Amino acid sequence: MKKIVLTLLAVSGAVLAKKKMDESKAEQALWAEATDPVSK
Repeated sequence: MKKIVLTLLAVSGAVLAKKKMDESKAEQALWAEATDPVSK
């Protein structure tokens, strides 16, 4: 039973970490676009 709980905690932690990384990448892309010099 403890192994199942620990596995579920590890999986949920990994999912949360993945979401956080994806949000960070999206935020970084927005900033890169916003601060990109305008070339005409």
